[in-house]
Formats: sequence, C-alpha cells, structure tokens
Amino acid sequence: MKKVALITGASRGIGRGIALTLAAQGYDIAGVATNPDSQNTESGLYETQARVEELGQTLCPIQGDVSNLDDHPRILAECLDAFGQVDVLVNNAGVSLAKRYDILETTPESYDRVMGINLRGAFFLTQTVANHLVENPRSDAAITPTIIFISSISATAASVNRAEYCISKMGMTMAARLYTIRLAEHGINVYEIQPGVIRSDMTKGVTEKYDHLIEDGLLLQKRWGTPEDVGKAALAFTEGYFDYATGAVIEVGGGFGIRRL
Repeated sequence: MKKVALITGASRGIGRGIALTLAAQGYDIAGVATNPDSQNTESGLYETQARVEELGQTLCPIQGDVSNLDDHPRILAECLDAFGQVDVLVNNAGVSLAKRYDILETTPESYDRVMGINLRGAFFLTQTVANHLVENPRSDAAITPTIIFISSISATAASVNRAEYCISKMGMTMAARLYTIRLAEHGINVYEIQPGVIRSDMTKGVTEKYDHLIEDGLLLQKRWGTPEDVGKAALAFTEGYFDYATGAVIEVGGGFGIRRL
C-alpha cells in the first residue's frame, strides 16, 4: 500500500531533498510551504511538485505557516482530502536568523520568530497529527506511523551568536523525546535527525566560512552534506529499518559530533 508523507518546508533545501527521496521510493507527498507560488515552476514548492511527478508520484501543495497554529488543522485536512491518510510527518520547516546577534544583544523579536517556526510550530503540528493518528489507527499492521523531527547539530553545539536558533533546535530534541514516550503505546514511532553543514539556501551566506572550516578538519568527511543525505536518513526511518528503535537520533554531519583529542 502506498504511503503518504506530510513534509513541512518542502519547497527547498532539506525538505525538498526528503520529499524527492521518499517519492523515489513510492511515497505520495503533502508538501507544505509558507508562500507557494503556483506560477513559479523553476523553484519553490511547485518545482518540487514537478520533480515528484517525474518520479511517478503525487505532491499535494499546501499553503501553511507552521508558526500560525490556526493553520495546523487545515494543513492536516488538506492532506487527508488529497490522500485519505497520513503515515509520516516530517517536521522540517525552519528558519535561521535574519541577523546574528551576540547573546547579550539577542532581541525578543528575533527570539520569538525563530522559536515560533522552529519549535512551537513543530510541537503543535505534531500534536495535531498525533491526535489524528491515535484516533484513527491504521488497520495495516505492516505500516508503522512515523514522526520525524529535523533538528540540527546546533542542538548540542553552542553558538553564542545564534542563541535562539540553538535553543530552538535543542527544544526540538526534547520535543522528539517527549512524543516518543507518549506515542509508543499507540504504535507510533518518533525519531530525530540532526543535520550538520548542509548545502542549501540557508547556508548560502556562509559558504566561504564553512569551505575553510571543512578543509581545516571540522568534519571527518571533508565535504558538505546534501539534502539528499538527510533524505536517506529519513527514508531509513520511514521504511522501518529502525522499527525497534523508536526515539533514535541520527546525526547526518560527516562525523562532526565525534569528540577528538
């Protein structure tokens, strides 16, 4: 039976990479973006849709702002209207900082923006989808409902000029852990992926910085990560290769997290 993945932030970067990886394995996609432009098929959500369709699958484009909790019931409803089910939720939508501040200068506006999208939005969209999954259990025992949080190596690697981003990602780590515990009795598996230095729109402005850091040994594997690298990890979770490992956390970071002397 075909599976359906609801992916936030599916218009670019990691979300797009996950959507294409899952579609290549037969998944239909409900792709969420804040401002999808149906006239733009060169980039954005409708470019992702075209690529998914080239792979023989369907992408239902959904306009939704995850930081607006009023959008959450409609996002789920549009997914269900399109496909009649949801098997996977990928909490990927996220933003970096509009401006980097030293922690002693971080503004409430920057803090609230980052936390609202990265953490608050993911937490409550998961609540909405999880309640639906609990109330509507699948009859097919071969399908394990799956929720994935896309956090970051910044969940554990502190940057004092990106405090609100680091806090939001560490919060996602705890949210994933809490939902893992709560949903286990309902047969719903929850996982976390911590991407490292991934080449995407979000990292365009720091390309030169990380080129030098990677060359100087920041990572064991001396290359940038790709959205497809993250997509492969997501696929491993959704396909049941970690079925007996709910709560598992995978760093997709080229060995960044290994402590060295």
